[in-house]
Amino acid sequence: MCVLGATGMVGQIYLQMLADHPWFEVSAVTGNTTVGKKLIEAYAGKGDLPRKFWELEVLPSDPSKIDADLVFSCLPTKAARELEHKFAEAGFPVVSDASANRYQEDVPLIVPEINPEHLDAIDVQRKRRGWEGFVVTTPNCTTTAFVLPLKPLLDEFGLRYVNVVTMQAVSGAGYNGVPSMAIMGNIIPYIQGEEEKVEQEPRKILGTYRDGAFRPAEVTIDATCTRVPTLVGHLAAVTATLSREASVEEVAEALEGFRGLPQQLELPTAPPRPVVVREEVDRPQPRLDAGSNDRSGMVVHVGRLRKGSLERTVKFVSLTNNLVRGAAGIAILTAELLKATGRLG
Repeated sequence: MCVLGATGMVGQIYLQMLADHPWFEVSAVTGNTTVGKKLIEAYAGKGDLPRKFWELEVLPSDPSKIDADLVFSCLPTKAARELEHKFAEAGFPVVSDASANRYQEDVPLIVPEINPEHLDAIDVQRKRRGWEGFVVTTPNCTTTAFVLPLKPLLDEFGLRYVNVVTMQAVSGAGYNGVPSMAIMGNIIPYIQGEEEKVEQEPRKILGTYRDGAFRPAEVTIDATCTRVPTLVGHLAAVTATLSREASVEEVAEALEGFRGLPQQLELPTAPPRPVVVREEVDRPQPRLDAGSNDRSGMVVHVGRLRKGSLERTVKFVSLTNNLVRGAAGIAILTAELLKATGRLG
């Protein structure tokens, strides 16, 4: 398989997580400004690269140059919009964590534990576009910070309204994304385009797919997204209005008991418990609970669970590793789900 954009920050996490993967073997990587270099040269000063990938040549993101049976895309949005379609047209299955194609009417937006049935859209996509391959997307790294806990709430109690305030780590903006002088000792209360994604994506993910069309969940979401001076870990403060009254104990039980198809299938990257409820008054914290660049980083931690002041409301804080569960890890888990359900050759 191939990683498009492997020389970026998220590309590094893909390679670390895939180095010893039992199902997938990296055979090709692509980049932009480092084409023709050995991967270890392209990584100079940027991060840790497993030794087995040092000698891989960085290729251009051109389908005719790639020999692989699966493509992971962590390309920048502008490049992804065109290139992911080219790869799908050339017969490649593409699993993308880029935002470019998430909102297209025949492209699944997948959180494997929540909406695996949305993968049925692949057949419609191929037929409509005449592709041999396909494109499947995963959500914004911030969306994953709170959409997983919303699923058991929706299933058990119904969900009417969600207000979320995010505190997002600087790694979410990429290696060169936020100047140190802008963020050190500071909080930036605006991230371009982020609130629109956070308000739209959960509705598609939590919605249904039938008769060849996605139907968004009937829940209203208001978001305020901020950038904070932490390295890894997106924190979300959530207030959710349910359709019926529920006690804190009932909500905690629903969250702790939640399992999805990846857990049933025991997929390699799936955490046994996708949502963990913390009872400490001051957890979760990014430094303590974001996890590592492995399956531990796939867990969503929920804490400060309590009743709201209005009827049928609950409040909690949710934490995810934005580079693992929010990017590379969720894409790898999606590919595992595609393979386990017979959608990869």
